[in-house]
Amino acid sequence: MTPLPRRPLGRSGLSVVPFALGGNVFGWTVEEATGFRILDAFVSAGFNLIDTADTYSIWIPGHHGGESETLIGRWLNETGRRGDVLLATKVGMDMGPGGKGLSAEHIARSADASLHRLQTDYIDLYQAHEDDQETSLDETMEAFGELVEDGKVRALGASNYGADRLEEALRCSAERGLPRFESLQPRYNLMDRTDFEGKLESVCRTHGLGVLAYAALASGFLTGKYRSRADLGKSPRGARAESRLTDRGMRILKALDDVGSRLGAAPATVALAWLISRPAITAPIASATSLDQLGELLRAASLKLDADSVRQLDQASA
Repeated sequence: MTPLPRRPLGRSGLSVVPFALGGNVFGWTVEEATGFRILDAFVSAGFNLIDTADTYSIWIPGHHGGESETLIGRWLNETGRRGDVLLATKVGMDMGPGGKGLSAEHIARSADASLHRLQTDYIDLYQAHEDDQETSLDETMEAFGELVEDGKVRALGASNYGADRLEEALRCSAERGLPRFESLQPRYNLMDRTDFEGKLESVCRTHGLGVLAYAALASGFLTGKYRSRADLGKSPRGARAESRLTDRGMRILKALDDVGSRLGAAPATVALAWLISRPAITAPIASATSLDQLGELLRAASLKLDADSVRQLDQASA
């Protein structure tokens, strides 16, 4: 098998195949046996970045967070494929009483808990899941730096940061000689463009940050599965697509259908290929609940969109 091309993740020294597997569904809508098959197929196809978070899937009654990391950890233990993957996880969102934010104590405790669940000695990319304005950036970046110094973390990333705070965090690291955020994980897809494009994208490009676009399929809407309110019951996540059922949403789906028809590709494949073609993007992140879905997603890494296709998608989503 010819190795897939990789892209550098900021200045971290890590490189990723330009599609990352989202772990939010593991232990939620994907049980262990199916999750193992998806992970096996993902890595066997030559892909390497798996993204999860400590808080997945605390929103489910009876869950406590860590379900996704635990499933991935069991898979790593059973397969011995730790050296074949880059593990990205996150800290900072609510894990229950006393379990939120980016204080030094919480970061240190959470990193150890994630390492235990993932059954590994190190995390490749440890990300601040959201900004914590109650804690000083000095404290947060110093705590992250200690994890890097101790060998528990290889690189740092941010998620859901605004442009000003991201720039402030980068400045803090530079002034104090601390490891910096090497990547940003923003919500970005054909439906959600305005928050990233502009100042936030400019900060990432100016500072050479990798960009991992989450919600790359707009919570499943860009697969074309949801085209009317009657379709919302097709998935436990279907309710999230209701707000997408607008004239603009239908225009984007039509463009995905048109381009997909010309190129012989599914709408999800085309939507991810559009992201991969964006100059600021290192890799989009999307999750799969079956091997068939996974196949559509993986194909995006090798699907080349012609200029007319990109133009049509740009105009439909403008």
